[in-house]
Amino acid sequence: MNKARKSQHVVPAIGGGWSVKKEGATRAVKHFPTKDEAEAWARARSIKEHADLVIHRLDGTIAEKNYFGNDPHPTRDRK
Repeated sequence: MNKARKSQHVVPAIGGGWSVKKEGATRAVKHFPTKDEAEAWARARSIKEHADLVIHRLDGTIAEKNYFGNDPHPTRDRK
């Protein structure tokens, strides 16, 4: 059984500013005037919740992904 991944998305807000939304949500969890503020808040929340963080560009495309839960592509330990 595949467990759905939790994630927070930092997205441009309609009317200006930046919003943080949970995966699949239509409404924002929180709104910020700058992208930096939205990223900082979303990063702290993602770490706390062991969720993924997806940061979008102004055009909506994905700029960066961070995995604070279970990394889907973990590195192997080398000895």
